[in-house]
Amino acid sequence: MSKSYGPTPVLRGVDLVVQGGTTTCVIGPSGSGKSTLLRCANLLERPDSGRVLIGQEAITEPGADVDRIRTRVGMVFQRFHLFPHHTVLDNVTLALQRVLGRPREEAVSIARRRLAEVGLDRLEDRRPAQLSGGQQQRVAIARSLAMDPEVMLFDEATSALDPELVKGVLAVMRDLAAQGMTMIVVTHEMRFAREAAHQVAFLDGGRLLETAAPDAFFDSPRNERLRGFLDQVL
Repeated sequence: MSKSYGPTPVLRGVDLVVQGGTTTCVIGPSGSGKSTLLRCANLLERPDSGRVLIGQEAITEPGADVDRIRTRVGMVFQRFHLFPHHTVLDNVTLALQRVLGRPREEAVSIARRRLAEVGLDRLEDRRPAQLSGGQQQRVAIARSLAMDPEVMLFDEATSALDPELVKGVLAVMRDLAAQGMTMIVVTHEMRFAREAAHQVAFLDGGRLLETAAPDAFFDSPRNERLRGFLDQVL
């Protein structure tokens, strides 16, 4: 897959396979194309060339039902994108009702179950401004999970949080990984990548330079640029 913004190439022939039920962590310096890779994966950005397959369906094919295929993919951003004038419960139920057409009673039942899974079942009547940043991010995760996705994409989901709030969000993500949710996680949390990922991918300058299991990736990196990067961040 390749993607440019005007004359500036952002992704240069990236080829990444994520097996179902596994977690792939994508790391790399700022500006390396990590967020663009995720945005192309569910067609928030359309790649200039290449294909994106979710299972056996190519979301990039002409005539593909993008909206339907995209419902199979949940995405959690750096910023929470919650509706400030709605309660926590309503933030989770809105897409269930408006996108999937679920009746209100069913949507509420699903939302409460997902909020309980992320430890927020007692806060469903609060508004986002009444929550910490970590709690707001967990609402965003619950909202994505409520749509029953097959794949979850996390775009530096902890980078906007104070350090003491990061732990709770990472715990939710670890639980999802342990449950076999297919995930692609763009992250700066190297410990999470080592402990939770099945494979770690290194992106630099829009190129995928190395992909390996965590132990090999961190302990025996083959690529010289990756070795220099790890020397700086570990």
